[in-house]
Amino acid sequence: MSTVRRLFVCTNQKSGVGEDVAKALKKELKIQGLKKLLHGGEREQVRVQTCNCLDLCKQCKKGPGAALIVYPEGTAYGKVRPADAAELVARHLGLGQVVERLLLCDE
Repeated sequence: MSTVRRLFVCTNQKSGVGEDVAKALKKELKIQGLKKLLHGGEREQVRVQTCNCLDLCKQCKKGPGAALIVYPEGTAYGKVRPADAAELVARHLGLGQVVERLLLCDE
């Protein structure tokens, strides 16, 4: 059976940064060989998609980067810049660890 993990990157408030973050994530997935994973005997494909709004503006608006959500777990990150892509891919997708410094908490 195959599942899909999705990274939705907001391009509504900061379209240039959001697009650059999405491109950097796609590049890192290829470099790190994590575009298609095998977890517990199941295939998992990772897709990076841009979207118009994640309703996270209150928490992310004033920062230098974009917001993104990783599904199916629903982890929300904010102020993500293209330079953060390697760490997000390696730690969150590769090791299953949350990147605390970029994590958005519910307010």
